[in-house]
Formats: sequence, C-alpha cells, structure tokens
Amino acid sequence: MGHHAAGGGQALRGADAPADPAAVIEAGRRLFASQCNFVFGATSADNLPEASLPEIAFLGRSNVGKSSLINALTGRKSLARTSHTPGRTRQLNFFELGGRVLLVDMPGYGYAKASKRESAAWRKLIGAYFRGRPNLRRLFLLIDARHGFKANDRETMKLLDDAAVSFQIVLTKSDKTHKDAVAAISRDIDAELADHAAARPKPIVTSASSGEGIEILRASIAELAAGDQFG
Repeated sequence: MGHHAAGGGQALRGADAPADPAAVIEAGRRLFASQCNFVFGATSADNLPEASLPEIAFLGRSNVGKSSLINALTGRKSLARTSHTPGRTRQLNFFELGGRVLLVDMPGYGYAKASKRESAAWRKLIGAYFRGRPNLRRLFLLIDARHGFKANDRETMKLLDDAAVSFQIVLTKSDKTHKDAVAAISRDIDAELADHAAARPKPIVTSASSGEGIEILRASIAELAAGDQFG
C-alpha cells in the first residue's frame, strides 16, 4: 500500500508524508484531469464485472455526501448523481478514470425507510463485492464530520475487517462545522481505528464545497493506481 501525500499549502490531515509530496499531488491532479466515464452498473452479486483495472471504492451512510465528493474529485457536476432522497443509489456504479483506475460508487446504507428485503439485498451485493475483488486497492469509508461514527458505520467496518479489505476513513462536510469540532472527531476516530485490522490510520478531512482535502484524496488514489510508484 502507498503512503499518502500532503501539499498545496494544506496541512496533511490524514496521511503519511511521502518522499516528494509535490510529485504525488501533481500525479493526482493529472489523473483526475483525465477522461472519466460511467462504464457499468451492477445490481446484484451475479452481474459484477470481471476484475480488470485497479479499483477504488467509496461507501458511506445515505446522505453522507458521497456523490458530491466523487463529483468534486473528478471536477464534474453530475458524474455521480446526487439526490435529496437518501438511499437513491441501489447499485454499484463503476467509472473508468483515464484508462488507469475504476472508481466504484457503492450504495449507501442506514436509510431508515429501506425494507428488510432491500437491506438483505444490499448486504449480499456488498459482501460479494468485498470477497471477490482482488483488484480492490482501497475502500474509502465516508463519515459525516459533524457526527462521527454511527452504529451501522461500525458494523460496516467489521464487514471490512472480516473481508480483509483495506479501508480509510474520509470525513465529509468539514465546512458545515467548526474546525475544532472536526479535529476532535478526527482524533476520536483515529483512536478507534486501532481496533480494526483492515483500517489505515488517520482520517482524511474533506469538503466537496470548499475543496478541503480534495487534492490529498486525489493524490492518495493516484498512488494506489500507480502501485507505489512514488515510494
């Protein structure tokens, strides 16, 4: 697994410093300046696409800001559909970025109005994806910076531990609360991650609105796609 980058005048919140931060930040900028296209939507465990390019997946509670973050990363307003109706995404959406990596937008969890049948289908689809993707480089688990972990976030982390899927926490909506509150939640989360074998240390703090953390997350993904090219 790669180290993570800082740069662009931002404090490195949620990453290890690499040998050449500027090179990694630039690699992230170049990667996300590439063409990004929707290539496949998997609605069940039976129609997951064949593993090919390295994959980076994004998962989180309904309404955590996942679609907005993916749109901010790619610099596109409607690549991932945003909705004011939680639980709208019901499939795994695969986007090819620059012919080098697939971004996977996963269905949100924790939607109160989801039926037991829908919840069971979600668990089956997610479980099949976790177990059957040797090319999954990392899963970014999105947590609302205003609230921290909820019970179903902890359940999801246990699923990731059990499937040995490397994951890292991304705090979203950092612009919606005070910086001191974000820092406190980040510390609490980092301490709790010590109990999870599959977790990478230190959350990455982001805001799709202000742009905080976006270049750091791009750089992290570029490193993972490059297979540790940057040290």
